[in-house]
Amino acid sequence: MKFIRDLLVLASGILSALYLLNPTGGVIEFIPDNFPLIGNLDEAAATALLINCMAYFGFDIGHFLKRKKPEEKPGTPKTHDIEVTKE
Repeated sequence: MKFIRDLLVLASGILSALYLLNPTGGVIEFIPDNFPLIGNLDEAAATALLINCMAYFGFDIGHFLKRKKPEEKPGTPKTHDIEVTKE
């Protein structure tokens, strides 16, 4: 069962990559790019599918899109380092 799932994910990743590479020169398009705002939704969906297929196989490029946390100064107390006691 896992082999079939892996094969389906691989096939959908290859199809989405081929769709993004667009070897037909725009002849095969689900939504024509001439429509404002919605014309690029099919490319966005193919990109999301490709990123998810790559993450399935361990190539998670989604962490490159996350914001980096600001570095804290050493010795600065954190809220979870402070103990609150009731008297």
